Amino acid sequence: MKVIGISGSIVGSRTRVAVTYTLNKIKEKRPDLEVELVDLASFKTDFSDGRDFRDYNGDTRTLIEKVMTADAYIIGSPTYQSSIPGVLKNVFDLLPVDSFKDKVIGIISTAGSEKHYLVAEYQLKPILHYMKAVVVQKYVFVEEKHFHNGQIVADDIAYRLDQLAQDTLDAIVATELLLKSKDDAYDF
Repeated sequence: MKVIGISGSIVGSRTRVAVTYTLNKIKEKRPDLEVELVDLASFKTDFSDGRDFRDYNGDTRTLIEKVMTADAYIIGSPTYQSSIPGVLKNVFDLLPVDSFKDKVIGIISTAGSEKHYLVAEYQLKPILHYMKAVVVQKYVFVEEKHFHNGQIVADDIAYRLDQLAQDTLDAIVATELLLKSKDDAYDF
């Protein structure tokens, strides 16, 4: 099983720090899982133009393939202009609509102030639900003040990220059981 963390920005480091922290907690709790960070800053991604996802090349193709092969995700999104970044939305636009079907996604939202705490609720969650993801209900909102020198310094945020890691792992197990139960209901 593979869990990918997506750092949804091409600038800054706070979102990447929070996603990496959570991935490390997942790895601590489940060393048998393959865990990988996908930092969008590391990819030169084409804009989605409506082509089939298989028609992209280079970094765009690599990114699409990485994202589609995962079984679960931690998606980190900074807040720009009271919304998710265009680069993250572009990733969703590049993927087929069923890419996240029955896959568990935990969310981390970062922002400069508490005024943007609902961006994940109103901007990100609807996209993920449309793409048929199993979204962990409680996401973690992290403000600029919770970081210092590239580290998370707020104990309550560290605790909540640790809980997000556990909730994501629990949702993976629950989803697997539910899908197996549905599959077992057929006698052929």
